[in-house]
Amino acid sequence: MKHKKIFLYIGAAALVTMGSCTKKFDSINTDPTKANASQFDPNLLLSSQQIEYFNGTTGYSGALLLQSMWAQILASASYPSYYSNGDKYVASGNLTSYDASLWNHCYNSAGYAYECQTLVKGNSSLSNLSGISLIMELLDIQNVTDAYGDCPFSQALQAKSGVNLPVYDAQQAIYTSLLAKLDSVIPTLDANKAIPTNDLFPYKGNIAQWKKFGYSLMLRMAMRLTKADAATAQKYAEKAYAGGTFAGTADDAWVKFDHNDGYNNNNTSAYQVAEDFSEIKWGANVITALKLTSDPRLSVIAEVPQAGAKNAANESLAGDNTAANQVGMPNGYDQNGGATDISNAPSYPGGSGSGSDFYKVGKYSRPAIGEYIALNTPAFAINYAETELLLAEAAARGWNVGASASVHYANGLTAALQSYATLSSSYGTIPAATITAYVAAHPLVTTSLTIELAQINAQYWLTTGTLFDFNEAWTNWRRSGFPVLTPVNYAGNFTTGTIPRRQEYPSGEAATNGSNYQAAVNRLTGGDQYSSRVWWDK
Repeated sequence: MKHKKIFLYIGAAALVTMGSCTKKFDSINTDPTKANASQFDPNLLLSSQQIEYFNGTTGYSGALLLQSMWAQILASASYPSYYSNGDKYVASGNLTSYDASLWNHCYNSAGYAYECQTLVKGNSSLSNLSGISLIMELLDIQNVTDAYGDCPFSQALQAKSGVNLPVYDAQQAIYTSLLAKLDSVIPTLDANKAIPTNDLFPYKGNIAQWKKFGYSLMLRMAMRLTKADAATAQKYAEKAYAGGTFAGTADDAWVKFDHNDGYNNNNTSAYQVAEDFSEIKWGANVITALKLTSDPRLSVIAEVPQAGAKNAANESLAGDNTAANQVGMPNGYDQNGGATDISNAPSYPGGSGSGSDFYKVGKYSRPAIGEYIALNTPAFAINYAETELLLAEAAARGWNVGASASVHYANGLTAALQSYATLSSSYGTIPAATITAYVAAHPLVTTSLTIELAQINAQYWLTTGTLFDFNEAWTNWRRSGFPVLTPVNYAGNFTTGTIPRRQEYPSGEAATNGSNYQAAVNRLTGGDQYSSRVWWDK
């Protein structure tokens, strides 16, 4: 596991910066593998935690190539292609590498968080940095266990203490610990003590907002358990609301990337690759859902490329964003001329261009350049829209979360429509009057719990998916079952025609931590397969 050997460089790196202090060299260079807060500013590790988290949840780390299409947010009519792993559940390209990326990056992020806590241990003046780092660690572990199932937690990140073969904790035990740790650490954050100085979130170390982040994360964790342990889900959902979840879009947790210094949004980096740019289309279910209610997001997120293969490949040439002209692509098709050729898909709109410039998928909608192409495009960790939608579900279930399900739903839908301005303020801003009118015209239908759950979670899927938080869109879909999606059954698929329910463990785990890996596999009904379900996925 890559996270076992992390941070051995920190002490040596710190000493390099103190090269002029040669008279104190012996006292400083006591152990080059162990730094402390007097030698190395632990605040520097907070931004590393945040960037590595997004490295694990965006781009080729699974989210864009796998979860975006497993959740049928995006589609691709190419085969063979690395997008076949997502669109058709057919192994192509470096699937084993893609499978391992979320695991490796999120454990790296958790490792930075764990090391930060170690560096400041016993230093009460830096207790906020320690607490925030623990919250980030818990966010990382939740993402790992949600994707794979049982995983190292209680013994993870402790290679420096000699634990090189960590046990895989059962997911039920992991969630019990995640929630308990969050419940313990959030109240310790104290605005009267030093705030972190290297926070990439818009909070800039603001303790009140970090507390809201912690309680919003608690809510997300709690709602994962609605089918596996409803009593615990209710307990912590109510506790999260009482503690104070996000109160508006100003509390959203996101990072705007710094392309000039080499830090890009991995989703948009991939979208600028010529092959990806030509292959990625919006899924049919997304465009259909937005058209059904004349959703004002449609003209913000989608565009039809200008005619012809040459124009469609030009990343600086915006397409037609007229809502009526948008067409979503069904998943599971190719361009190979057989029965699964995209020209045989229901309601195929035809291609564009002619002759050598003909583009068979030219009339399908792609993500709009104005909203998604910039390398600095922000990525969300958690936002107010999804938090309010989760509270809407909690209220629909009769739990004590303040307002009614209808009020929370309206708050969530309003925030969702506002959130595209975060990705691109010049392109994604929907007029306030338009948002108000749309929300008023599309209230939550409360005739039955099933209808409420379907509407709330379909909106959650639309919101997270079109904000390019594909991992969360896929994960909540698995948890809720909404919207109802029809699986692809392309020849040679690795799920026997079902939508993937988890990621397989990284291929190296069997060799490097074999007995603990095998114990976890033995607990999975169906074994280490994409079609197996994690504990909370009932």
